[in-house]
Amino acid sequence: MKKYNVALIGTGFMGKAHSIATAVVPILFGAPVEIERKVVVDIDEELAQNAAKQYGFTEYATDWRDVVNRPDIDIIDICTPNDTHAEIAIAAALAGKHVMCEKPMSMTVEEAQRMQEAARETGVVTMVSYNYRHTPAVQMAKRLIDEGRIGDILNFRGYYLQDWGADPELPLSWRFNKAKAGSGTLGDIGTHVIDAARLLVGEFASVNSIVKTFVQERPLPAGRFFGPAGQASSERGKVDVDDAALTMIKFANGVYGTIEVTRNAWGHHNQLGFEIFGTKGSIAFDYQRLNELRVAFADDPKDAFGFRTIYSGPHQPFGDKLWPVAGMGQGYIDIKSIEWYNFLKAIAENGKASPNFDDGLQIERIADAILTSGVSGDWEHIEQPA
Repeated sequence: MKKYNVALIGTGFMGKAHSIATAVVPILFGAPVEIERKVVVDIDEELAQNAAKQYGFTEYATDWRDVVNRPDIDIIDICTPNDTHAEIAIAAALAGKHVMCEKPMSMTVEEAQRMQEAARETGVVTMVSYNYRHTPAVQMAKRLIDEGRIGDILNFRGYYLQDWGADPELPLSWRFNKAKAGSGTLGDIGTHVIDAARLLVGEFASVNSIVKTFVQERPLPAGRFFGPAGQASSERGKVDVDDAALTMIKFANGVYGTIEVTRNAWGHHNQLGFEIFGTKGSIAFDYQRLNELRVAFADDPKDAFGFRTIYSGPHQPFGDKLWPVAGMGQGYIDIKSIEWYNFLKAIAENGKASPNFDDGLQIERIADAILTSGVSGDWEHIEQPA
């Protein structure tokens, strides 16, 4: 079995999560290819050195350009702020490296197109890290839809509600800065719901949106722009990205839907969810209860009709590789491990991962249309994938 050397770019929270996943995936799944966590990169040498020790990498470096061009590196794992994704991914793809890229894929549609073109030119395997779609309960929802268990889909209601941005005194980190993040709540968490909607329902045809920035200034961070939350200076800076978005959707297949996303919802820590209503039943999911999928089928007996709960376990997708009893519980790292398993399996089979740079580009088109509609107030048409 060929061994693939991984280079992680970025040592923050997502870098840690990816590192745990790459360590765990061979244990859970028996990785389809052998991998070695070879080198971790951060522009801060101390952070890079500490991460190499903590995350289990053989080496550390401070310049991703040198690492991307190394002949002994096979996979580039991009866990950096959004404004760096395109440059790193394009260089990596043109150097023949497989690319795992954190979401959102890019700052703009144009960047995403260039990333897609570079990957197509060399034929490398790509994945955009919309990890929530790999949740066994979400995959079970897709199975039920594909099997026709809820009939023809009528409409989709998706949401992602967080509260960490609700405090106006939270320092202005890069996530509140358009030059670094590209967009705010929409790019940060809204694109996860867009990905789920595409997976479960289909392509978006047009959107009509309200986009708002409720907290328009915040204290500047006292230390590094990427430093820990809570370290604030007395100076304040402008927030130039969205706090919340509400979107109506017309899907290409005739389904209608809505998406609501906000980082200003006190009490909702990380509530990604959706409800899908069909002619024969309904499906409901809430990531804060990620081991549960709620379903209701129209042909259930009337004296027992209503929502029931399916608990994730060995009979759901990927469940046989995780824990042997339903209800034992899966967590965030399990989902990241499934994501990496799917990526490595695509590499082993010389196939396509999902979601890949083609999907990432389409999500960027949809997000761009939502932001445009938030300004124009009009229904914005979305270019369909080739």
